[in-house]
Amino acid sequence: MKEEIIIAGFGGQGVLSMGKILAYSGIMQGQEVTWMPSYGPEMRGGTANVTVILSDDRISSPIVHEYDTAIILNQQSMDKFAELVKPGGVLIYDPNGIVNHPTRKDINIYRIEAAEEAARMNNAKAFNMIVLGGFLSLKPIVKMENVRKGLEKSLPARHHHLIPMNEEAIQKGMETVKAVNVL
Repeated sequence: MKEEIIIAGFGGQGVLSMGKILAYSGIMQGQEVTWMPSYGPEMRGGTANVTVILSDDRISSPIVHEYDTAIILNQQSMDKFAELVKPGGVLIYDPNGIVNHPTRKDINIYRIEAAEEAARMNNAKAFNMIVLGGFLSLKPIVKMENVRKGLEKSLPARHHHLIPMNEEAIQKGMETVKAVNVL
């Protein structure tokens, strides 16, 4: 198994954290992992993305030009990364702020209303965990007990009391991701 993932959006949406939690979850599962973040100097509000590779075998390079999965959280990222999903791959996106929705017919497209669900939960910070849950329901490449361990490794000890809320958000994401029919 080898999964090459790009997670992309604005700084402040939890893009890098989502990738870090996924990477730690893979490590806890005994997988080979790369985590390569990229963000502009403005950080919050600027674009941010992270490439995560999880593999059962050694990873020869962290540089990826096409992805198995793209998780897209803003229009700029949609414009940049939607075409880089391998044929047969997966594109997951939150429609909030997306004007030009993906239309490729050679990939599997899923929509997750994470911003809306986070608002219903009265917790905007749950956004990225809802998205992560949507991804994990489609591609369960790490077990939930390892995701919990990944959360413990990623979050400072003073924030460990938030782990149950994060697990609830992941579960919500697993329940709300929906396939998109492209005509």
